[in-house]
Amino acid sequence: MSRFFKLIINIVVLAALLFISQQVWAQNWRPVRGGIPFGISGMALVGQQRNSLDFLIVHDNKQKNQGRLAIIRIKGKNQPEYFPLNWQNNIELPIDLEALTSIPGKINSSFIALSSSGKAYYIRLERSKQVISLIKEFNLPEIPQGSNFEAFALQNIEGKLVAVWAHRGEGEQPAIIYWGMLDLATYQIIPVGSANLKVPFPSGNIRHISDLKVDPAGIIYITSASDPGNDGPFQSGVYVAGYLGFRGNKIAWRQNPQLFPLYRCDYHKIEAIELVPGAEGGAIVATDDENLGSYVYILGGSS
Repeated sequence: MSRFFKLIINIVVLAALLFISQQVWAQNWRPVRGGIPFGISGMALVGQQRNSLDFLIVHDNKQKNQGRLAIIRIKGKNQPEYFPLNWQNNIELPIDLEALTSIPGKINSSFIALSSSGKAYYIRLERSKQVISLIKEFNLPEIPQGSNFEAFALQNIEGKLVAVWAHRGEGEQPAIIYWGMLDLATYQIIPVGSANLKVPFPSGNIRHISDLKVDPAGIIYITSASDPGNDGPFQSGVYVAGYLGFRGNKIAWRQNPQLFPLYRCDYHKIEAIELVPGAEGGAIVATDDENLGSYVYILGGSS
């Protein structure tokens, strides 16, 4: 069976599941915190137990007195709990964090956060101390002038550590998906390719990619959002953008030729997505609703 045929099957199955979940969970957006400083711009799973999920989240704050990272806990049908984290002392705070990914094999402790300018932060979570420690700063490779990055993800694909990141695009300007290979020993990303992408929904004040994640099969899920201002109204969509797979020793991109929203949302600006495996999991999305704060939503989950 070809990878593209597998991709189509995945799209059909996921679309059916999300349609069902939308009916069941239509009113189940859960508020996290109110106000602009608590918008969620990236998230990564840090703990999974029966009926309980913990996520590390990033805020796109710029001021010294504003938080950068926190943990949220979603337990049963309760409202999420919020636990702020401290940035390591004597280290300059990051500015405008827009994406977060776990590192395969180190899911509960090590992560990479990315700023809109393309600066990456390899960080370690010390939950017992409620502290984030910085291991290394490095930059994305070959950053074009005018880039505004909102997505970064890592995944092991056929035994190789693949990095995927994206310039968000805006209006008629398409998003740009980039991919390459990450060497964690040297903190170097070797770029391999890029592709333009525009989504059909939302249609106004569109950011074509507001976040992305990659599953172990190489399928890339993206979120898109409209942002007309701090008071909205917002709209968002979730898509399967395509997949990455190896042809020989080279990783290749196959874009979904007919993009359609697997999930669409009015009133919220989705800027973060995470994929949670298992019977209690699903696709989890979170919002940066500006003056309206942040919300989370479980697509297909049982919580």
